[in-house]
Formats: sequence, C-alpha cells, structure tokens
Amino acid sequence: MDDLDRLRAVFRSTLDLAPDAPDADVDGLEYRAIPQWDSLAHMSLVAAIEDEFDIMIDTDDVLDLSSFAKAVTLLDKHGVVTAG
Repeated sequence: MDDLDRLRAVFRSTLDLAPDAPDADVDGLEYRAIPQWDSLAHMSLVAAIEDEFDIMIDTDDVLDLSSFAKAVTLLDKHGVVTAG
C-alpha cells in the first residue's frame, strides 16, 4: 500500500466511509462537504494522520487542512513520500 492509499484509508476510516459508498472516493473531498467531516471529525482526522505517518501537525496546518489534496501537500511538507 503506497502513502496515498494509506492516506485514503485514514480518511475513510476516520470519517466512517464505507469503501463502496458514493462518497468513498476521497481524492476530491473537502472539509464540510459531507456531514461526517465536521469540526470534531477534523481533529480526529488530524490525530489519525499524525499516528499513521508519525508526524506532528502544527496549528497553522491543522487550520489549513481543508481537503484531501491539502493533506497530500501536508505530507509532502513533512517529507512523506507520496505516490501517484
């Protein structure tokens, strides 16, 4: 499983998205675009990303994490190699 797949899995698991659900394609997902991604889930998502990739996300990046694409950029910033 490459880093992007790991990140997708974190999003699906944290936001409780079934793999076959219409909103399971998380690549275009944005904050508050679905009911599951509210402020509480946002903090859970941040914690899950930190745990999965062994990084610490600072406050500015927590606030800037507004989409799956921003999460990919954040991982790149932290030196996590992403594929795709």
